[in-house]
Amino acid sequence: MSSIVNHKVYGEDNSKAIYILHGVFGMLDNWHYTAKHLSEKYRVITFDARNHGKSFHDSDCSYNAMAGDLKALMDYHKDESAIVLGHSMGGKTSLIFSDLYPNSLNQLIVIDIAPKAYPAGHLEFIKAFQSIDFTKINNRKEADEAFTPFAPIAPIRQFLLKNIESRSEGGYQLKININALAKQYPAIIGGINLTGKYHGRIDFIKGEKSGYIKEEDQVKLSQLFKEVHFHNVPKAGHWVHADNPEYFLNLLSSILP
Repeated sequence: MSSIVNHKVYGEDNSKAIYILHGVFGMLDNWHYTAKHLSEKYRVITFDARNHGKSFHDSDCSYNAMAGDLKALMDYHKDESAIVLGHSMGGKTSLIFSDLYPNSLNQLIVIDIAPKAYPAGHLEFIKAFQSIDFTKINNRKEADEAFTPFAPIAPIRQFLLKNIESRSEGGYQLKININALAKQYPAIIGGINLTGKYHGRIDFIKGEKSGYIKEEDQVKLSQLFKEVHFHNVPKAGHWVHADNPEYFLNLLSSILP
């Protein structure tokens, strides 16, 4: 069995399991609010993808590898099947998972992503992580100032700076394996090939202000999957769960078993 990714379990006494997969440069804490709410009824497992957060680093961060990490985590918790919810990169991972392990899914929920190629929107962030000498940064304010030219929008910058941690000898270091992610980045934003082996329910949730899932994508997805549903969250962009959390949670309640 492969190494087990760093993870957190909510609602341990509940039998029905939901596994939540975050996006690129994210970590399990991004889904704390959602997981805590869902744990009233479900056992919710959030986890850091390989090369993210506190999980192990590996030169291979392909979607097949990350889908394998999810399967290994499910095996570790003795879950033969589960509901899987994935956002952005985590959504693509969950779609690959549906092709590789269709019998391990009870339901699939994909947040604001389609299995197609996207423009390279993270190159400045990658450049920042690779060029800033965080060992010489003395505090979070200095880190914020150093990152500002690469990410001028404060909330995005705050999200990205969760990927640094203080060192015992002073300064900061990266949690993420930025070199592996940079090398794999074209594949992360690239299209993925699916055969539609999963025949169960799949829900795609998109933000009203996001352009990640278009009408033509919905047409293709309806041809690929047998039981597919589409939902729109008003007043939300790509980070649907953070932009309109109450609407998002109510929507999840209406589509989950």
